[in-house]
Amino acid sequence: MVVLDATIVNIALPSAQRDLGFSDGNRQWIVTAYALAFGSLLLLGGRIADLVGRKIVFLTGLVGFALASAIGGAAPSFEVLVTARALQGVFGALLAPAALSLLTTTFTDPKERAKAFGIYGAVAGTGGAVGLLLGGVLTEYLDWRWCLYVNLLFAALAFLGALRLLHPGAPADRPKLDIPGTVLVSAGLFCIVYGFSNAETHAWSSSRTWGFLAAGGVLLVAFACWQTRARHPLLPLRVVLDRDRGASYLAMFISGAGMFGVFLFLTYYLQQILRYSPVSTGLAFLPMVFAMIVSSVVAQNKLVPRLGAKPIVPLGMGLGAAGLAWMTALDATSGYAGHVLPPLLVMGVGMGLIFAPAMSMATAGVAAHDAGVASAMVNTSQQVGGSIGTALLNTLATSAATSYLVGRRPTPETRVRAQLESYSTAYWWSAAFFALGLLVSVVLYRKGPPRQATGPAEGPAHM
Repeated sequence: MVVLDATIVNIALPSAQRDLGFSDGNRQWIVTAYALAFGSLLLLGGRIADLVGRKIVFLTGLVGFALASAIGGAAPSFEVLVTARALQGVFGALLAPAALSLLTTTFTDPKERAKAFGIYGAVAGTGGAVGLLLGGVLTEYLDWRWCLYVNLLFAALAFLGALRLLHPGAPADRPKLDIPGTVLVSAGLFCIVYGFSNAETHAWSSSRTWGFLAAGGVLLVAFACWQTRARHPLLPLRVVLDRDRGASYLAMFISGAGMFGVFLFLTYYLQQILRYSPVSTGLAFLPMVFAMIVSSVVAQNKLVPRLGAKPIVPLGMGLGAAGLAWMTALDATSGYAGHVLPPLLVMGVGMGLIFAPAMSMATAGVAAHDAGVASAMVNTSQQVGGSIGTALLNTLATSAATSYLVGRRPTPETRVRAQLESYSTAYWWSAAFFALGLLVSVVLYRKGPPRQATGPAEGPAHM
């Protein structure tokens, strides 16, 4: 529900704009409002789950997300819709880390944990593609408002399951809330996400872009310094300084930035060049979804327990880079089966090899009272990576199209070639992100199978 909401609304945007009558300049706020609230509050949401109890935070996040979705679906104006999207982000920041930390603390047996994270990684990795399909179906056959109303069904099913199956309670040694650290990191992440979101519609030289990015960088440096001195740090250094966890956070960050090239620019290519309908576009992504699910479950259940994350995650990064490089060959005459499908399948297998192992390793060995904030770091890494990827790739693609048109007559054929040039540029840069991820994961991950704790008291040393 949380992951698909980042893409399902994109499909509904044109219809919502016609219905509510807002401008192209304001359209970005439907996406940005969600990203700002979600990205800046994730660490706080994860720590609240550690403090209050994961079940109650999970249920609160579900109810709040559903209510915000209902408000957005019934929105009579642009302002109400933006407010609802921001509220979705707030409650999503409670829901996402609570869900992942529940897996971390519930499934302690290695085999059960592998199965749980294999399924969770597949769901999280495919949510964006499912959102494209579901958004297309709902918009085309019902109404754009159902792209928000559909969350009520998901939330109701999850709420009933949570009431019956989840155990209440908070850790006995729950930490205190680090208020200065919370303010610093929330403000810093807000500035970073806003700065990169602003770069999509304004020049990088704009003070609203570089000013917010600079302020965000300063605030995050101040937050890191404060965490070394705080008595009850929001993000204890013991969580991020472990090699496998640090490698996993970086893997989620880099793959979040690179995946944008698949979902956004391939969607543009299918709809604007090959003239696919929204529903056909969503269906075109389904083979990648299935490949991701299969490889995710196989990697987490069969490969990582025997080989460890070191060969698996780098292999996924390499396949991601190869799939994106393959996509640069797509042109106006390409067919789906012979040209689009093969690199999509390669990408799907690669993503499955990254997401489930990285999510599992990012929370492995974390003490119960740190599970929420460790889980929040997974979501934060992916969210901030996606924001950075969105801004950079949009800028690079736009510049490539503009450069191609210089000195050429603006005929329809030339404009199509310019679009293809912009998509190809985005694919190459996304491939470079994954190539960097391959290098980082090879260097940082430890060799061998994951280390298992020998007893309940064993865990990361406090710092």
